[in-house]
Amino acid sequence: MSNVEAKPVEMRCGTTTDGTRPTDAPQVDVLTPRDVPLGGPRAMTVRRTLPQRARTLIGAWCFADHYGPDDVSATGGMDVPPHPHTGLQTVSWLFSGEIEHRDSLGSHAFVRPGELNLMTGGHGISHSEVSTTRTAVLHGVQLWVALPAEHRDAERDFQHHAPTPVHVAGAEIRVFLGSLAGDDSPVRTFTPLLGAEILLEPRATLTLAVDPGFEHGLLVDQGDVRMADTLLRPAELGYVPTGADTLTLTNESDDTARAVLLGGTPFEEEIVMWWNFIGRTHEDIVRAREEWEAASDRFGTVDGHGGFRLPAPALPNGVLSPRGNPARH
Repeated sequence: MSNVEAKPVEMRCGTTTDGTRPTDAPQVDVLTPRDVPLGGPRAMTVRRTLPQRARTLIGAWCFADHYGPDDVSATGGMDVPPHPHTGLQTVSWLFSGEIEHRDSLGSHAFVRPGELNLMTGGHGISHSEVSTTRTAVLHGVQLWVALPAEHRDAERDFQHHAPTPVHVAGAEIRVFLGSLAGDDSPVRTFTPLLGAEILLEPRATLTLAVDPGFEHGLLVDQGDVRMADTLLRPAELGYVPTGADTLTLTNESDDTARAVLLGGTPFEEEIVMWWNFIGRTHEDIVRAREEWEAASDRFGTVDGHGGFRLPAPALPNGVLSPRGNPARH
């Protein structure tokens, strides 16, 4: 699922200014999501954790929507017609349900639980996303990764990976990007990244060795999870700056807890996000919108959806400008 808000606000990501923290006591900031109703013929409400005022970027991760469990029989599920992207990679990860993906590269694939679909839309790509008739409950996360300037016009690409679960004492881990717990994902990215789903057994504690050059975010899906000394509840995201070489997670609930761990080296560039575009200037966004509305070859065409394309919303009256993350004090 992409950003199909009818009236999207400007989303800004930029340079971090965080210093390192002692590895034995990482500071955890708790980010709470906001509910965002998505437009279109089948509206869904998602919980958006990134971007926000307190933290707009974790590594190159610049967008995180968390949705479900959604009873498709009651809501109609997901039906997002062809829409564009520039300057980013989309990362789709499901906990339950199934989504059919088609894009202008010619890819036709399915997003299923425990399997990664990663699409690169540098210079331009378009795709559609529709929950299948086999789906009873739709539940998962949609994530975006900003492309660095030298790769912002990267060619269209699509990668699929089904990671083998890693079993450690009290936990099961699926590493879909980067390296963790002795497992490495083969999926190509343009900056150093980490992405993993973690299942924690009831009352279990897990300590993970992590790269101290990464900043990390833990998005809790179910259960109450303590990260270092900070309790995170469902839909909350705990942020840890660079400097920590271990992360300790404890499931404080009597049922299995689930969370998604994100990480990466601080992204040192300022970027501007609006609708489904990432650029460096207001003019970049204006040009991308104009070319999408004109059905430019920049975005190609998506076959198999029925012909309807999602129109771009109106631009705001002001100038879109990049901003950095707030400084930590």
